[in-house]
Amino acid sequence: MTSIKEQAAISRLLSFLQEWDNAGKVARNHILNNFIQTNQGKTSPELEQEFSQGASLFLVRLITCLRITYMTGSCLEKLLKSIGIFLSAVGSNRYLIEFLEVGGVLTLLEILGLEKIKEEDKKESIKLLQLIANSGRKYKELICESYGVRSIAEFLAISKSEETQEEVQVLLDSLVHGNPKYQNQVYKGLIALLPCASPKAQQLSLQTLKTAQSIIGTTHPSIVDCVLKVLGTMHLEVQYEAIELIKDLVNYDVRQSLLRGLVALLIPSVKEMSKLQPKILTDSPILQITTHLPVFLQQAAAAKTIGVLARRDLSTAEEMLHMRVVHSLMAAMGNTDHSNSQRLASLTLEFFVQTFPVVEEHVRKSMGEELYQLFLIHGEDLYMKIDSIQADILTANEVNVAKVLELYGVANSSSSVVLDPGDLNQMTYITHFAEAKAQEDEEAESKE
Repeated sequence: MTSIKEQAAISRLLSFLQEWDNAGKVARNHILNNFIQTNQGKTSPELEQEFSQGASLFLVRLITCLRITYMTGSCLEKLLKSIGIFLSAVGSNRYLIEFLEVGGVLTLLEILGLEKIKEEDKKESIKLLQLIANSGRKYKELICESYGVRSIAEFLAISKSEETQEEVQVLLDSLVHGNPKYQNQVYKGLIALLPCASPKAQQLSLQTLKTAQSIIGTTHPSIVDCVLKVLGTMHLEVQYEAIELIKDLVNYDVRQSLLRGLVALLIPSVKEMSKLQPKILTDSPILQITTHLPVFLQQAAAAKTIGVLARRDLSTAEEMLHMRVVHSLMAAMGNTDHSNSQRLASLTLEFFVQTFPVVEEHVRKSMGEELYQLFLIHGEDLYMKIDSIQADILTANEVNVAKVLELYGVANSSSSVVLDPGDLNQMTYITHFAEAKAQEDEEAESKE
């Protein structure tokens, strides 16, 4: 037989459940407020004690109410917070299973895609998904099997709240850890987010990709183009994260295509420029420059990134010499439509000139003594010192250090020969060797 005390507790529980069952919208809102204030942070045994070992009876009612009303958004935030109290309680595995058995994950994912639902409600849905994902590998797999990665990624791209977007990042980061079966799916979802229109989503995706890349260990071919396109952003925080990711990616199998892609961005293709070119007769010069801005931003960011990579690793700098990076940097320095491209390209070229004597000799010869002295004295602000003729000299340069290196016999990137700073003086002989070789070839041809 139950004691009088137990009977009283059961009676209170039944009375509470009856009150919920008979309550309208306003009364239920009041009940939820009281429940949240009273039970936040309680463990599973404490909740059971509060509900006389019948906490699941109230949880079932909360879940049922959620499934019936979530499309209307009625009391949704408080409903989700109340369910979260059960799912976050220590020893809450039974509550979690009860929630999942009735399709809780699908409901939470659907909430993310509903236009009429408030951002705050969707944030609570994300927090519940975090609780589920953090409960173990099989629960992460359940979210992914429910097309969760796509729903979560799409919500990150369209969310207008940075706080909510940061919660989404936490969820995606959780899904990429300890989830070997679906970690590639999360990785691809993050890459797919890079072209989105939200700078915050791009920034968070790049941060999470950096983590995911180290976990997965292999790259997806599409990551190079996607990351290089992100360099066209106007947002420096996004550019910073893109460069941080590129610094990691050069250690993977996409190294060559990534470096070549960066060098190519220094000279925008005719196709890209013509695609963006407005009609000269109808548009002003200011509008033309504005229209070209993404291409020029990419150019400037590429010059900056090349400088970062070259300073970190001389072997990377040497590889880019074989890709005619010096020629391309000088061409970017001549872009009078975008001063930041000129400035960053000049700073990066300055490093190559100071590091490789062969570059110094060829740059001096191409620029001419007057322009070269200006470059040495005013490297960073050279763009303010040069005239249109000097800009044309830079743009039309024909410097080809790669050809000289090949003639000298310096290995290309596939042989990965690294020159220590102390040994770089050897390269002063390269130009003389190349010129002598070219002269010998001409004499041989004339004799024939």
